[in-house]
Amino acid sequence: MGRGGQDGDWELDEGIPQFDDPFIQKYLNGRQALIEQEHKLRHDFSFRNSISTVAAEACRIVSRIRAREQKQVWTTDMDERVAHQSDEILYPGIMFNLAKGRMEKTDLWKIVQRMPKGALLHAHMDAMFDLDYLIDLAFSTPGIHMTAPQPLVTEKELESAPLSFQYSSTPLAESENRPSIWTAEYEPSTLIHIHKAASTFPKGGEAGFREWLKGRCMIDPEHSYNHHHGVDAIWAIFQRTFPIIGSILFYEPILRPCLRRMLAELATDGIRYVEFRIAFVFEYRREGIDAPEKDYVEFFRVFKEEIKAFKTTDEGKGFYGARMIWTTLRRFPNRDIVESMKQCVVVKKAYPDIVCGFDLVGQEDQGRPLVDLIPVLFWFRKYCVEEGVEIPFFFHAGECLGDGDATDHNLFDAILLGTRRIGHGFSLYKHPLLIDLVKDRKILIECCPISNEILRLTSSIKSHPLPALLSRGVSVSLCNDDPAVLGHGRNGLTHDFWQAVQGLENMGLEGLATMAENSLRWSCFEDQTSAEWLSDIRKGITGSGLKAARLRDWYSDFEKFCQWVVLEFAEAAVDDDEQ
Repeated sequence: MGRGGQDGDWELDEGIPQFDDPFIQKYLNGRQALIEQEHKLRHDFSFRNSISTVAAEACRIVSRIRAREQKQVWTTDMDERVAHQSDEILYPGIMFNLAKGRMEKTDLWKIVQRMPKGALLHAHMDAMFDLDYLIDLAFSTPGIHMTAPQPLVTEKELESAPLSFQYSSTPLAESENRPSIWTAEYEPSTLIHIHKAASTFPKGGEAGFREWLKGRCMIDPEHSYNHHHGVDAIWAIFQRTFPIIGSILFYEPILRPCLRRMLAELATDGIRYVEFRIAFVFEYRREGIDAPEKDYVEFFRVFKEEIKAFKTTDEGKGFYGARMIWTTLRRFPNRDIVESMKQCVVVKKAYPDIVCGFDLVGQEDQGRPLVDLIPVLFWFRKYCVEEGVEIPFFFHAGECLGDGDATDHNLFDAILLGTRRIGHGFSLYKHPLLIDLVKDRKILIECCPISNEILRLTSSIKSHPLPALLSRGVSVSLCNDDPAVLGHGRNGLTHDFWQAVQGLENMGLEGLATMAENSLRWSCFEDQTSAEWLSDIRKGITGSGLKAARLRDWYSDFEKFCQWVVLEFAEAAVDDDEQ
C-alpha cells in the first residue's frame, strides 16, 4: 500500500496520513487481529492449524491457482466481447449450468477431481444414474414396454403428462398391433413395446424419442434459470422425473448394471462410502417376472449383492461399501407412512447391515411438516425398540425459503427428535439458537449447493447460506443430492466441491478437506446407540473403532494427495514476481 509521485506529494501537502504512519499501522494491525479472531470460530480452524507442512503448501498452491483462474478464466474482456458480439458473461461464482462446460477444463477442476472426498451422505439413488446409459439399457433389455394413462398427442401432454415403463412378457407381435401411444386411438394404460413407441415417435423416430425421454428425466438448464417462476414450479418439474426413471430402473436386469456403473463412478471420484436414500414407493420386478414384488426384501438382496461384488473388483478396492436410509413421502397420510415404517423394519431385520436410518422426503413446502407427524414418529421409535432394531433419524429439514413458517420450523422438530444429521438445512442460518443447538448436539448439515441453486433456493453459490454456517463453526459435508436429474452430466462430488472452493473466498483446500473429513466422521458405518455415535464423533481420529480407522485412512490419502498437488503444480508455488 501507499502512494508515490505527484499523488503522494499532494497528499502530504493536504496532510493526509500515509499507510506507514504509526497510528495507521496500529489501525491495520487491530483490523488484522479482528479478522484472525473471527477465523478462530470457523469450521476449519482446527484443521488449518494441525496440517503438515506439505499439506499447508498444497493449500497455498490451490489458493494461488484459484486466484489466477479468477482473473484468467472467470472474467470477460468487455472489449473482446463487443468485438466478437458475444453475449457470454463470466464472473467467479456464476450459475452452475453456465459454468459447467468451462469449469471442467480448469486446473482447479483437475485438483478437486483427484481429491479424496470421504463419504457421500445425501444422495437420492434413483436420481444418480447416467440417463443415456439407463435409456440404452431400456432398449437392449428384452420385454420393456411403455404405457400411459392417456394418449400423448399434444405438446403439453408430451411435456408433462404421466407415463411409465415396465417389463412385460407380452409378445412383441401383440404390441405391434396396438395403436401408437402418440395417437388419439391409443387405449389408455395398454403396453406398447419400447421399440414400437420409439420408431413411431412423431418428432424424429428413435433418435427424437431418446432425446425426448431424457428430457422428461431431468431438469433442463433453462428451467433452472427462471427464478421468477418460483420454487413450486421447478419442484413440479422435478417430481415428474422420478416415476419415469424408477419405472425403468427398478427391474432387476437394469438395476444391476446401473448399480455397478454408478459405484465405479463414485469410487473413481474419490468417494469411499455412500449412504443412499430412496423413497420406497416404487414397484420392483425380478428378472422375467411380470408381477411386482410385494415388499422390498428382494430389492435389498440385489443391492447388497452388487455392493459386495463391486468391492472385489479393481475399481472397488478400498471402497468401504454403501448403506440405505429408508425414506417415504412426507405428504402421505399416517396409514401409508406407518405401513412404510413396518416394511422398513422387515428389511432391517433381513439386512441389518444395509438399512441405517429413516427419513421423509418430497417438497417440504407442499408436504406435511414434522410437527404434524410427531405421533407417528414417536410410534416408530417405540416400535423399533419393541422389534430390537436401531434405526435413527436423518431428517430433511429447512430445504426452503421460509422464515418462521411451518416448513422452516421443521428444523426445530428435527433437532428435538434427535436427528443425527440434517438434510440441506438451507434456512438454518436464520436461527442463531438452533445453530448453537446443532453445534452442541454434534449434528451435521448435509449441504447440497448445486441442488439448492437449480431448485431455485439460491441464484448461485455466491448467495448460498453455506458460508454463514461455516463461519459459525457448524459442521457440514458437501453432497450432490440428485446429480443425473439436475444435469451434472457425471456422478460424484467434484462439481459441488469445485463450486464451493471456486465461489467462496474463505473456503480454500482446507475448508474442502474439513468437510470431507466431516463426511466420514458423521458416517453411519455400523449401527450405534446415540451414546456410541456421539462418542465416535467427539473422538474422531483418536478413537479406537471402525470410524477412527477410516478417518486415519482418509488423512493418509489426503497427505498423498497434497504431495501430488505440490509436485504437479509446482510452478503455482512461485510468486508472480519470481517467474
